[in-house]
Amino acid sequence: MSAQIIHPELKAEIFQVALRPHLLHDVVTMQRANRRAGTAATKSKGFVRGGGKKPWKQKGTGRARAGSIRSPIWVGGGTIFGPQPRDYSYRMPKKARREALLSALSLKHKEGKIVVVDKLEMEQPKTKIMRQLLEGMNVKSALIVLPQANPPVELSARNLPKAKVIRVEGLNVYDLLRFDHLILTEGALRLIEERLPA
Repeated sequence: MSAQIIHPELKAEIFQVALRPHLLHDVVTMQRANRRAGTAATKSKGFVRGGGKKPWKQKGTGRARAGSIRSPIWVGGGTIFGPQPRDYSYRMPKKARREALLSALSLKHKEGKIVVVDKLEMEQPKTKIMRQLLEGMNVKSALIVLPQANPPVELSARNLPKAKVIRVEGLNVYDLLRFDHLILTEGALRLIEERLPA
């Protein structure tokens, strides 16, 4: 694999902005909510099988009146106010999301966790080579950002639990905070600087 660490000058308006912890929290909460499947479902008494016939007559038996064996107070009955399929997703203002992204990038820079390489190239996918590359950089957990699709590199990191490869357009706060180091190619860095103007 071809990768050489370089030390370009990082733009202060992107990598040295004031930290906004509350925005980081809000954006991560939004991203996690947007990833929820929202498929949890229970059956009310109208959907539980059976219970069409009145169990016993209304009066004269000495027992409490009952209209269905699928009443929520019966064993095997329906669920009261149980979860139903729903959409949990919502969107924050674009400006707030941008500020949170800048804050996350600045946090990585402040911690000294940004590594810039000239390029990442592989002839074929090899998880072992990717692991060796990360170990050579003394990196245990990394978010790798590429300027465009690169199947060999993406496939090489797929089986590493503490590494993830994304493209510049997929850069997000949740992944930036989830992984310890941020590895950028020179091309990815240039695209980030173009897409996140001051």
